[in-house]
Amino acid sequence: MLLLLKRLFSTFVPAIFWTILIQVLLCLPGSSIPSGGIFSTPQIDKLVHVTLFGGFTWLWSYWLYRRGVNNLALLFFIIYIIAAADGIVLEFVQRDYIPNRSFDPVDIIADMGGASIAFGICNIRYAGRAIKKPL
Repeated sequence: MLLLLKRLFSTFVPAIFWTILIQVLLCLPGSSIPSGGIFSTPQIDKLVHVTLFGGFTWLWSYWLYRRGVNNLALLFFIIYIIAAADGIVLEFVQRDYIPNRSFDPVDIIADMGGASIAFGICNIRYAGRAIKKPL
């Protein structure tokens, strides 16, 4: 099972799936978002934002690490910048184009916080030790 997961996460499929999931979830109309149960917990959406953008940063960074590319620290930073920019853009999209959604600068902070945590973990764990591909 672990080997299967490692093999799956060495492809870009989970990262693509997660990227699409973020775009879909953050572009849902406000009326589509449940308001009861766990969703009624105050500020639970901030934890969701941290998880979504932390997952985005980790999945793309891990895929690059598994590919054995050079300059991982720089590429991880570029992924972090993309995650942060996506979070910012999606907040403006929610404000201007998505019914019953609003702009929340704290969501941007949560997006960047999740991406920052994943960026730091990936740099510590992966940046110095790229996988060497066999010749």
